[in-house]
Amino acid sequence: MTNPYFQAYERSLKDPEGFWGEVAEDCHWYKKWDKVLDDSRKPYFYRWFPGGMVNTCYNALDFHVENGRGGQDALIYDSPVTDTIKKFTYIELRDLVAKFAGALSSLGVGKGDRVLIYMPMIPEAAIAMLACARLGAIHSVVFGGFAANELATRINDAKPKVIVSASCGIEVKRVIPYKPLLDGAIEMAKSKPDHCIICQRPMETANLIPGRDLDWNDVMAKAKPHDCVPVASTDPLYILYTSGTTGIPKGVVRDNGGHMVALKWTMKAIYNVDAGDVYWAASDIGWVVGHSYIIYGPLLKGCTTILFEGKPVGTPDAGAFWRIISQHKVKTMFTAPTAFRAIKREDPKAEHMKKYDLSNFKYLFLAGERLDPDTLRWAEKSIGVPVIDHWWQTETGWSIAANCVGLHHFPVKQGSPTKPAPGMDVRAVDPNNNIVKPGEIGALVIKLPLPPGTLPTLWNNDEGFISSYLKEFPGYYKTADAGFIDEDGYVYVMTRTDDVINVAGHRLSTGGMEEILSDHPDVAECAVLGVDDQLKGQVPIGFIVLKAGVTRSQDEIIKEVVKMVRDRIGAIASFKTATVVKRLPKTRSGKILRGTIQKIADNKEFKIPATIDDPVILDEMREALEKIGYAGVRK
Repeated sequence: MTNPYFQAYERSLKDPEGFWGEVAEDCHWYKKWDKVLDDSRKPYFYRWFPGGMVNTCYNALDFHVENGRGGQDALIYDSPVTDTIKKFTYIELRDLVAKFAGALSSLGVGKGDRVLIYMPMIPEAAIAMLACARLGAIHSVVFGGFAANELATRINDAKPKVIVSASCGIEVKRVIPYKPLLDGAIEMAKSKPDHCIICQRPMETANLIPGRDLDWNDVMAKAKPHDCVPVASTDPLYILYTSGTTGIPKGVVRDNGGHMVALKWTMKAIYNVDAGDVYWAASDIGWVVGHSYIIYGPLLKGCTTILFEGKPVGTPDAGAFWRIISQHKVKTMFTAPTAFRAIKREDPKAEHMKKYDLSNFKYLFLAGERLDPDTLRWAEKSIGVPVIDHWWQTETGWSIAANCVGLHHFPVKQGSPTKPAPGMDVRAVDPNNNIVKPGEIGALVIKLPLPPGTLPTLWNNDEGFISSYLKEFPGYYKTADAGFIDEDGYVYVMTRTDDVINVAGHRLSTGGMEEILSDHPDVAECAVLGVDDQLKGQVPIGFIVLKAGVTRSQDEIIKEVVKMVRDRIGAIASFKTATVVKRLPKTRSGKILRGTIQKIADNKEFKIPATIDDPVILDEMREALEKIGYAGVRK
């Protein structure tokens, strides 16, 4: 007998309208849709639930209050950097959101207007997002502390009527003033907001510009609660700009109806959480994970969600995650593999974990970058719960492939995020758009139409949407990831398509080499990338970060990892060079900046990414490359 996953997956592909129409019945609609899927503008544009009228905020808050969950915790703010824990019930959160919606309305914000949110991980950020949804306004969250010029490009593109910000953010012990960055961005931008609302934090007071800037507490004191405004299912809920953009930024659009339907469904189907469970996504609201699984997904389902202002290590130690899981009785957690690599590096024997009761903890989900087998094994052994890799993108808004444990828990295969999620018809194709054989590396694509909750287009940029995602492989959405699908239907995401290197005519995955390096017992994390070579076209070089407490000779460790790659892949890989570094350059979301490292190695000019965690690391990388014979970068 077929299991629930196969039943759901098969129906989602053969009868998408029947499948998603049934799922949508679980949400509140002011007016039901005219049809489930509008494909009248195919092959590029598809819309879900046209004719339907909804409100995402109503489904996330008011619905639960009216159905008996008003006294349940909706949001727990846990901030070790300010030594604060604050809980909000569904009634309390709804009332605060209704008041802030009233404050925005009094400033002229209405349906379809944009509000840019530039805030740290504080409750006011969640309140602002939900208040926009309540009004039918479109929010665009920009990661707090983003550089002024990058913020300015987003202001120009979204043209917000109001910007909501805070006086500062906190990175471990460092206070980062936001207001100078915001003022600089507005000065650079051609589009100017009518008003800025600033949440003043105790550790930094921002200077307010009279007439333009307003204090959060002042506007809340004067505000009258605002009811939910019904909007079309196809109306935008938010714009989220993809990281590392240059020139015209790519604003991913998310609609109200499809997003609401898909995210509520994923909470049980993928993460196996029910209303009343405590769910924690250790991410940031500036990223898609924060949108989908700190704010909207858990609240749509009626869960308790955690808003964490801190880091996996250093706030105060490598036991921060275990303390939160224990204290708040977290059932399911979602974070990035890099967070666990940081914990593993600081506390390789998981000594901190022994201090806490983790009996309520059932699942750990990881995503955002490749989950290397060593980190997977370490987490499984240390925690003793299923550790589940899943794969998705800013553009998709939820999983492309996952072990959908709420439907059926498949055996884990190291290196694979398991099988495509229902609605995601994933294929591996060659450059001519032909499906490749099982086990053969190709470009990973998704057959159109994409399911609900995924991007319908880019903000004011239909042509960019087509050229970026749909033109190269007609009939498919291009993920820009490369990998393969095995005989059992498991998906393997090996690398970005840009990171498949060509060594003397052989296409090789740097991700496969990284898996081998990460297997070495002394390696905490690593990166492999291809650099230009006159003879072979490209050759791979490796960067390894050692675990805390390793005192062995670095030269010996390098010899060992080179031999491991040669033994497992063969001489064909031409992997002969590696170097030990203190740390790897990453975005704030934890993704390694492989493209930037590659430009440094190839002596090409590059732009310092706006999303980089610490630009000083790039100087360290240049020094490391020079030591192994690669030129630095033009300054």
